[in-house]
Amino acid sequence: MLSPMRLRPVLTAFALVLGVLFAPGIGVLGGGATQAHAVTKLTHAEATARFSSSGITWSSSGGCSNRNVATCTSFDQLNLATAQGAQTLKSATGCALNITGGTETGHAGGTYSHWNGYKLDFAKSTCLTNYVHNVFTYIGVRGDGAPQYKAGSGNIYADEGNHWDVTYYNCGGC
Repeated sequence: MLSPMRLRPVLTAFALVLGVLFAPGIGVLGGGATQAHAVTKLTHAEATARFSSSGITWSSSGGCSNRNVATCTSFDQLNLATAQGAQTLKSATGCALNITGGTETGHAGGTYSHWNGYKLDFAKSTCLTNYVHNVFTYIGVRGDGAPQYKAGSGNIYADEGNHWDVTYYNCGGC
């Protein structure tokens, strides 16, 4: 058995390692190099149950939910915080929300991408557009020319013309 004097440096080192592993945005637990930090992932069924319970609808140009088909709308591997963010948006706006894009292939890549569960696309509506314009802060155009608005939570809403592309860094105050 180690004496208290010899045990202290070992415990300190162990605490530092745990701190790095569990610190938000630093450690990667169970994820890949494209994941910013450990997140809870949902199945398609879990996400759709959440959306249904909040009155959020979804549609697919291909009438399917296969994550590997670009014309489908899938929520497989959606981050829990992203689903909660959509639920927060629904309750805050009172608008009818229809999701037209989820985690399916065919979107731009990157860490905070659709594929990695951080983004959802919402169909345009006057209600949603007015809310975004009146409540969120305009922060300029994205590299592709899409006007962007930032919520107080830090989530980003980009107007891509026929839909809103939303990046959820958190649940938006859930």
